[in-house]
Amino acid sequence: MSTHAVRVLIAKPGLDGHDRGAKVIARALRDAGMEVIYTGLRQTPEMIAEAALQEDVDVVGLSILSGAHMALVPRIREVMNANGLDDVPLIIGGIIPDDDKPTLAQMGVQGIFGPGTSTETIVAHIHDLLRAKGGK
Repeated sequence: MSTHAVRVLIAKPGLDGHDRGAKVIARALRDAGMEVIYTGLRQTPEMIAEAALQEDVDVVGLSILSGAHMALVPRIREVMNANGLDDVPLIIGGIIPDDDKPTLAQMGVQGIFGPGTSTETIVAHIHDLLRAKGGK
């Protein structure tokens, strides 16, 4: 088992300009002892995958409020996989209709968190994901 802190990349893909939720989550993850890399607004799938690779993250979290999740998530997963990040869990938060959740799970999303999800739930889920893959 590794002794380094859990490293999480928080990214805002696409044209969504609302980042308050992403910043709240980033702060909560830091408070829980995780290292957080926040990419800022308007990230392309390529920028997100490159940052995840360069920062050697354990988890990638996307904050999507624009409704473009069904277009953005497959491309982000595709670029992550092409960069050897197919073993890095991808989780998302935002306004995600229930009807889209099974399809997102099939695309490899391993956690979907809507408005009002407690930060404790997200922290616990990240730890559970990493334990399940034999990590932290």
